[in-house]
Amino acid sequence: MPAHASALRTSWFHDEMTAWRRAIHESPEVRFDVSGTAAKVASLLVSFGVDVETGVGRTGVVGVLRRGNGKHSIGLRADMDALPIETHSTTEYRSRVDGRHHGCGHDGHTAMLLGAARELALNGDFDGTVHFIFQPNEEEGLGAQAMIDDGLFERWSIDEVYGMHCVPGVPAGHFALRSGPMMAFEDDFVIHIRGRGGHASAPNMTFDPMVPAAELVVALQTVVSRSLSPMDGGVVSVTEFVTDGSRNVLPSTVTIRGDARGFTAVVRETIERRIGEIVEGVCLAHGLDYSVDYSHEFDVTMNTPTETSHVAGAACSVVTEAAVDSNCAPNPASEDFARMLEQRPGCYVFIGNGTSGANGLPWHNPAFDFNDAILPTGADYWVALTEGRLGHVDGPAVS
Repeated sequence: MPAHASALRTSWFHDEMTAWRRAIHESPEVRFDVSGTAAKVASLLVSFGVDVETGVGRTGVVGVLRRGNGKHSIGLRADMDALPIETHSTTEYRSRVDGRHHGCGHDGHTAMLLGAARELALNGDFDGTVHFIFQPNEEEGLGAQAMIDDGLFERWSIDEVYGMHCVPGVPAGHFALRSGPMMAFEDDFVIHIRGRGGHASAPNMTFDPMVPAAELVVALQTVVSRSLSPMDGGVVSVTEFVTDGSRNVLPSTVTIRGDARGFTAVVRETIERRIGEIVEGVCLAHGLDYSVDYSHEFDVTMNTPTETSHVAGAACSVVTEAAVDSNCAPNPASEDFARMLEQRPGCYVFIGNGTSGANGLPWHNPAFDFNDAILPTGADYWVALTEGRLGHVDGPAVS
């Protein structure tokens, strides 16, 4: 069990949070098509006495709760979307929708933030405004920007913004965070190589793109090993190799797709430039036409120092200090909460999901499951952060 679980403020309705989470788990929705989840979220927020706006960024929900006369405001964000994968779970609350599964914990993120909203609405001691942000389509990296484009930070005056994600492999209810880069950027590349196909028995009569494409798969591995400093983190992965050939047909085209990640603008620029240079060199050497499409999908999730210290303090107030790693290693996965941190200062924190069973499986595994034991820990963290950042009604102004 998480540290201090018996003393958590939201433990009294742990069963209800579990029921919310499992209901969302049973009916997973993907991308922007999260209308059912959004409706459930909105209905619960209204029942707590929270002002609600729906349809933000197409299907997002924003709840607003005010206390006192304080001018300071914060935003707390949870994601609602599932993954378009088949579930391998055998639990009684497993997905009832073919080809969809909550394999990243967003169902738990939503339930924890709902728990915090309920506790703050009933018993919150703060002076200011807290915004509960429930976002669609995190997995494709489009939901945060959609809510921003729909006026998230203009329509609601939000001074700071915070996010949280469960993480497998970390003890249940422990926290991990760091100032600076918390999660990586993600870029995608698509390389098209065009030659002239023909019969497999007469390669001399073709301009075969297959061998140069194979050279490229190997050569791209030198981007990290030979073009980046050993002190810089970077990943270049080829993930697809598609041709229009067949058993006895040399192809005319080859398409190579892949993924690149890192933590700095210099690494991003170097990877993009070197991929272009390598493709050009190999294809010109073989007399082939080519094109490279390189896109920036996710930016680096960058925690700001002051807000990170506030998050560490809130986490330590909920669990033991030994259960908070305030200088964890950056994570090479990506998160579209980065877009919100480009708009406002804030911090993204991990909460341990456990180390065994379905709770310890990697994100996006078809049998992954959120750990219901940590629901009160996460909800209490949100409550502590809110009261810490907004102060008390009769307390000093928040700086």
